Amino acid sequence: MKFFQKLPRGHIVTATLVTLFLGLTLVLVPGERADALRISRHLALPPAPPLREVEATPPLETMDPGQWIRTTVRPGDNLATLFKRHGIPARDLQILLRGGERARELRRIYPGQNISLQVDRVGRLLAMRYARGPLEQVAYTREASGFRAEHIIIEPETFVAYREATIDQSLFVASQNIGLDDEITMRLAAIFQWDIDFVLDIRKGDSFHLMFEELFLDGEKLDNGRILAAEFVNRGKSYKAVLYTHQDGSRRFYAPDGRSMRKAFLRAPLEFSRISSNFNLRRWHPILNRRVPHKGIDYAAPPGTPIRASGDGKVVKAQRNATNGRYVVIQHGEQFQTKYLHMQRFARGIRTGTRVAQGETIGYVGSSGLATGPHLHYEFLVNGTHRNPRTIELPKAEPIASVEREQFLTTTSLVLTTLAGHRKQHQLALSGDAGQR
Repeated sequence: MKFFQKLPRGHIVTATLVTLFLGLTLVLVPGERADALRISRHLALPPAPPLREVEATPPLETMDPGQWIRTTVRPGDNLATLFKRHGIPARDLQILLRGGERARELRRIYPGQNISLQVDRVGRLLAMRYARGPLEQVAYTREASGFRAEHIIIEPETFVAYREATIDQSLFVASQNIGLDDEITMRLAAIFQWDIDFVLDIRKGDSFHLMFEELFLDGEKLDNGRILAAEFVNRGKSYKAVLYTHQDGSRRFYAPDGRSMRKAFLRAPLEFSRISSNFNLRRWHPILNRRVPHKGIDYAAPPGTPIRASGDGKVVKAQRNATNGRYVVIQHGEQFQTKYLHMQRFARGIRTGTRVAQGETIGYVGSSGLATGPHLHYEFLVNGTHRNPRTIELPKAEPIASVEREQFLTTTSLVLTTLAGHRKQHQLALSGDAGQR
């Protein structure tokens, strides 16, 4: 009793309860005694805290499938900040970056790129998908030894589309009015650039008819695909082209009879500009104030506009003088020569002796030498005699190889028939609308 008197009041109650239960254990049978001991321990001792697992992680085969988190790279992000934002352990990043060449490219991620992360319930990284583009991904999957990388190409859905338009102001305006972007308009012009000078030859009332691919992913249009066939009506004359895939996998455009659309020379060395002075052997020179034969065509264009080689050949001059300014002369075989005057500058690598390909940029529009403004003076010579680049009959195009001619006619006839069918349906629709009005 003296022991209990010395205890604080609160402790007296606890000590009394403990004594009572200890006394009970002396008179109970063994099974009851064990139950009483368990009860006494529960009352007298606080529950032990659960043990915290520090580094242990479940084996791969016992992990849950996890959830996917889709995130977009922000300005200033790297993979470390992105992982930290989503609570993924830094050691997972270290394991991922040890995964070889495919993993090392993750050190260079850019704002706007999409990354998908699969994590388990404790935040451990199970897999990651890195979108290099709308149709290209790299997938990283966790295995016992680290992460395995796989390059994935996503195949979009392809649909064939048809558009046609009549030119009222310009080719670009007509294209935009029917929902075509400038990129596919440029490709359309490139097909016919050997037959039509899109600077000089286009007239109001000209028309085009185009069959091409549209690429879709998850119901949204991604891009335009290949042009399959096209027709351009210029000044009442129809030009048709159809895409053909050769036995070696290469693709080129041909006329329906098998003649290649690609000829030895382009009609114009600039894609789009305007003529400021035509070929004229009795032209009055605006600076010299006297009649000087104008043995070429002047294309007015903004400074810096790329100038293209009109045909394959070798640069025999890339020089500068007071009259021509910076100029280039290209020899095309033994018979043909082209000249390009008043350049702002030469393209990289263009010098005397350089070989160039048709369409390759050789310089940029300027006003060097005797020039009243930025333009390109272009000359075309046959056997040393100047000829009008607009009217000269260019060398014939190479036809389809005889060994592929039958296959060409078989595969392209269906495409051309489809193009003609679309055009007919469009005309019927237009005539029906006119009748209703």
